[in-house]
Amino acid sequence: MQTVTSADGTSIAYEQYGDGSPLILLHGGGTRRYWKPIVPQFAHDYTVVVPDRRGRGDSDDATQRDSACLGSKPQQSTGYCLEREIEDVHAIIDAVDGDPILFGHSFGGLQAIETARTAPIEKLVAYEPSVLTGEYRDQANLVARMQSQLNDGRRRDAMKIHLREVIHGGKCENIDQWLQEWPAWPACVEHVENTVRMDRAVERYSLPATPDVDSPALMLTGTDGPAHLRDSVRVVNEALPNSRLVEFEGVSHFGPTEAPDRVTAAVRDFIDTEETRNRMA
Repeated sequence: MQTVTSADGTSIAYEQYGDGSPLILLHGGGTRRYWKPIVPQFAHDYTVVVPDRRGRGDSDDATQRDSACLGSKPQQSTGYCLEREIEDVHAIIDAVDGDPILFGHSFGGLQAIETARTAPIEKLVAYEPSVLTGEYRDQANLVARMQSQLNDGRRRDAMKIHLREVIHGGKCENIDQWLQEWPAWPACVEHVENTVRMDRAVERYSLPATPDVDSPALMLTGTDGPAHLRDSVRVVNEALPNSRLVEFEGVSHFGPTEAPDRVTAAVRDFIDTEETRNRMA
């Protein structure tokens, strides 16, 4: 394990595998271990860099309240907000050799998109990034519902609300039965406060009409993913100037770990196609 220091002084942990051009994998909930099935698929050809997001895994966390960024410019605040997470990725990019490919899942997909607007990268890949659009964004109240449970000391119930909404689109009839078979339960409850602030950042985020992302982009989704993210990934795909969309039949929001061979093949095809275009240009 290695570490870098982010702009606000927070230590961000990461692991590195393989040798070649840098590929940075950005997780959503959980920790960097989410990418375990994907890392071997790329480590023979790339330097695969897998960080923990701040406050998760082996990364440290800033001590300020997450409201500190509100009402002030990002550079004037040291509290939690999306800008802090983007600065963390910048610190990782500065530590690798060469412009990387960014591959983010869920909130990590949002991280990747926003980082691509301000950092030199080769390519951008995002699986169902946490971008809310349209009527769903206007009516989003996930944070309020989770916070209500937390205020009553119901940490598990707060996390159940998050999982039902983000993984199942709010339509899981028996969440308790599903959780009994999900390996990450109940360990994920450890991150419930971190998850609330993450969801708050998502609810506050608004995708620019024309994101300043020049790099080639690949947006990924599964037919069994939550409807609001399947809709928004199409909005993101249309907004990015050089993007394509791939949808996996029968795959959920956990696509990169649920169907790693299929996802890896799509990502490799995207990378190879873009490299061929560059050689022919």
